[in-house]
Amino acid sequence: MANARRAVAPAVTTAVTSVVAAAAARAAYTVLTRNPPGGAQRWSRTNHRGEPVTLLEGPAAALAGAIAGSAAPGLPARSRAALAAAAAGAAAFGGYDDLAGSGDRRGFRGHLGALAHGEVTTGAVKIGGIGATGAAAAALTGGPAADVAINAALVAGSANLLNLFDLRPGRALKVALVAGVPLGISQLVRRPGRAGRAGRGGGAAAAAPLGAAVALLPEDLGERAMLGDAGANALGAMLGAAAAGSLSRRSRLAILAGITGLTAASEVVSFTKVIRRTPPLHWLDMLGRRPAHAKSVTPARPAAPDATVPAPRESPVSSREPSVSSPEAPVSSREPSVSSREPSVSSREAPEHNAMAAPPSP
Repeated sequence: MANARRAVAPAVTTAVTSVVAAAAARAAYTVLTRNPPGGAQRWSRTNHRGEPVTLLEGPAAALAGAIAGSAAPGLPARSRAALAAAAAGAAAFGGYDDLAGSGDRRGFRGHLGALAHGEVTTGAVKIGGIGATGAAAAALTGGPAADVAINAALVAGSANLLNLFDLRPGRALKVALVAGVPLGISQLVRRPGRAGRAGRGGGAAAAAPLGAAVALLPEDLGERAMLGDAGANALGAMLGAAAAGSLSRRSRLAILAGITGLTAASEVVSFTKVIRRTPPLHWLDMLGRRPAHAKSVTPARPAAPDATVPAPRESPVSSREPSVSSPEAPVSSREPSVSSREPSVSSREAPEHNAMAAPPSP
């Protein structure tokens, strides 16, 4: 009987955490869209359909993940603190780039190259900030110096990598689910006492960002909202923190190697092209999405009546879909082009997108 209870308890705590995260995400999204900080127009972007899309999904996801992670039953205090730090730091620096970024520079090469010439871009600030966030979360997780270094890179790398997939509606959230669900399950089926500190509460830690992702997926797929850097960086950082606090060193090193390889590949390879040319990935990518030419049946909450939508500019944070003049795809194509919704930290997939309008100048 005691063994049965020990086996069931992690599943219960994981389920409770995911429900709390989902409920918090829906509540936060509702509150934020009804009372947008600084006004609705500050968070509004316009896609190639001429439809408004809000960036408030990102702050809602980050806030919900942080709340659920901090309150997750069965998690060590250090793990709770690390999840909260990862979510808050990544969301703060990602949000800064969302709202203040110009999109003139892209990728690590672009931002670090500008820094070498004395130009401090918002992307460079975010790179440094998320690196510091990873270090803080790793320090809170604790362990030997080697583990702290690995975990710092894991949190920061995960935050950046998930943002690289935030190029199409729902894609980053699907990637988070594909990566996070096995992480949570692996901790639930792990035999008690077999892995020492590894595995303690790992399922609940992963459930915090995953619950928020599931709750907000309909908004993202429906193109009423988007994660932006704030949401994608925060969810990625939380998944990295969950892995850092629950997996063995060998497993973490393997994941970190994969993250490093994909991040390096993103500088020269288009993830969108690879996904489009791989049938199973393309099917998953399109699951739940509407074709590029389809009109929205449930448009996003409009901005204030007297607000005007500014003219489009190049913005790596905000573009989901291509303009009709994109050279990547013909007008008759149902598939959006490769160049939309480019994240500003390290993806260099295509520089020509301009599908989303910029926020107005203060």
